[in-house]
Amino acid sequence: MQSLNSTLLQAVKNIALEAGEHLKRFYQHSVEIKIKADHTPVTEADLFISQFVSEKLRQLTPNVPILSEENCNIPFAERQKWQEYWIIDPLDGTQQFIDHTDQFSIVIGLVQQNRPVLGVIHAPILAKTYFAMQASGAFLQENDQIRPLVGQRGLLNQNRLKITMGASSQTAVLHAVAPAYSAEILQYGSSSLKAGLVAEGKADCYVRFGDTGEWDTAVAEILLAEVGGKIFDLKFEPLTYNQRPTFVNPYFVMVADQQLNWQNIFQFNL
Repeated sequence: MQSLNSTLLQAVKNIALEAGEHLKRFYQHSVEIKIKADHTPVTEADLFISQFVSEKLRQLTPNVPILSEENCNIPFAERQKWQEYWIIDPLDGTQQFIDHTDQFSIVIGLVQQNRPVLGVIHAPILAKTYFAMQASGAFLQENDQIRPLVGQRGLLNQNRLKITMGASSQTAVLHAVAPAYSAEILQYGSSSLKAGLVAEGKADCYVRFGDTGEWDTAVAEILLAEVGGKIFDLKFEPLTYNQRPTFVNPYFVMVADQQLNWQNIFQFNL
């Protein structure tokens, strides 16, 4: 099992930053786009970054398996034996990349005993890098300045709720907010960057009614945990990692303050 320390975290940050420089070059040109079996787009940038990050992680930790969104056809019977593994989303927000919104990221996380324990989210065009490690805090590096992210408390003292999410399902999400609360939608790009807005306290929560993969939420788990937040499904149960044959997450809510009574705030019709 890898020892969690600042050297390991810095090495992963460096890989993400180097990958980001490659991604910037792809971003300046038109890229080849294909449609995957799940009807989502993939570009040559996704595939290049996946291979690049995987090779760098193999050099860093030769004995730790790697799970990437673009290389995930590993039988459950094999991977369920893993005690630890790297989990990668080489280009979180491929559609944002294609649409040139700048709101996409490279995501690298380490999972031990089925729980995320270390992770980096790097948005190269925005010059923002979130990083966190178990029991070591969460941080944001922005334009070469690093600051700790601190827990958000008491944001709802006037029952005003700021929800970040994508363009779809906004009406359904607003219908799920209890009548005692007023909600404002902050529309934003990739899943990991929406998690970052929650960790920063720019949003109270991120709600997702739509399919995501475990690579979309793993690093958000440790980032939010380190600031007193959490992620739960619509039954208010935690998400799982590498414990099911499928990587598809249930619909979920990411929150900045896990101490709030979210079962009073959201009323999901399941």
